[in-house]
Amino acid sequence: QAFSCIDQNRDGIITRADLKETDSQLGKTKVSDAELEEMLKEGKGPINFTVFLTLFGEKLNGTNPKESILNTFKLFDPAGTGTVNKDKFKQLLLTQADKFSPEEVFAVTPIDVSENIDYKSLCYIITHGDGKE
Repeated sequence: QAFSCIDQNRDGIITRADLKETDSQLGKTKVSDAELEEMLKEGKGPINFTVFLTLFGEKLNGTNPKESILNTFKLFDPAGTGTVNKDKFKQLLLTQADKFSPEEVFAVTPIDVSENIDYKSLCYIITHGDGKE
């Protein structure tokens, strides 16, 4: 699913244009071509699905799942507040990759009084369960 999200033109190869578009969709509009080329060099050739899986596995090897999840949410929290906007995040979940249904989106998600997702609490639920299992 991640590969399909990044392979914007669906040609089976992740290119600089694919990475640039993916970054743009994530709100990162000032990524230089040099940075994108550095990412592509990690594949030591065209990045097809198999190469992508290998690179992904290498990046995850030895990582802390909780830390990885928190770092992912931090991409949506450039101010470092510990929260992400519920409506913006809902839109992503409903429209990107393996789309969620409206019922699935916030089933166990902690939402504060300002209608923001407390992603640190959500990370705990993802890694430890919500106590209702």
